[in-house]
Amino acid sequence: MPTRTTTQQRGPGFATFLRVAIALQTTAILFQAVTAGMLLSSRHGEVLHSAGARGMYAATMVYVLAAILLWRPGGGSPRPILYATGFLVLASAQVVLGVAHIPSVHVPLGVLMFGLSLLQLGLVTAGRRVRAGAAA
Repeated sequence: MPTRTTTQQRGPGFATFLRVAIALQTTAILFQAVTAGMLLSSRHGEVLHSAGARGMYAATMVYVLAAILLWRPGGGSPRPILYATGFLVLASAQVVLGVAHIPSVHVPLGVLMFGLSLLQLGLVTAGRRVRAGAAA
């Protein structure tokens, strides 16, 4: 009789990776907010904000990778992949709007992204979205 891998066997490590990835993304977005303020008051703000944008985009890609790893080998829900992909789309829009210097959309979208990332971090940390004990 073939045995299926369950999230109980492989999922907890991937669930932790997902939590860390979302925490990293949330921290990167917060860093972007801080450097946006520095952009207005310091000559070094532009360099930090630009570097932070690359870091935030990379953190979002790590979030996508963590969601895929939780789903495929761990047997978890594919729902986190949708959330991660949505954040990647929002991050891409942020980059385009930032390069185009459209702060009237760039800033509110950044605030929305921070709120959504913080909400997702809270949900995943509370265990509502990732059920490590569920059998596949």
